[in-house]
Amino acid sequence: MRSRIVAIILACAAVTVTLAARADGDIAKGKVESQTCLGCHGIPDYTNVYPTYRVPRLAGQSAAYIVHALQEYKDGDRSFQTMHAQASSLTEQQMENIAAYFQSLGKKQDKDH
Repeated sequence: MRSRIVAIILACAAVTVTLAARADGDIAKGKVESQTCLGCHGIPDYTNVYPTYRVPRLAGQSAAYIVHALQEYKDGDRSFQTMHAQASSLTEQQMENIAAYFQSLGKKQDKDH
């Protein structure tokens, strides 16, 4: 049992280090590459029709988290067909660019709405 807990802690640490290292995007390129993202993630209080849920705002989100999420959609580890379709064509660098752009926005968009 103890070795399993140690293994889980080490795995979590490895993921944290990997995520922290993945925030080397170009903000200017990310602004251009994120235009399709804004159709859903840039609308205040936007709710998807089916299944009904609130679409998350990405402004100010951690770049490392966005890259990780996009990679999981691309790999099929997260199941939402629209996001899989969007992420499947992105390169690692494009993911990092998009993530850097959204992180650079801070939370200012949420303050406006």
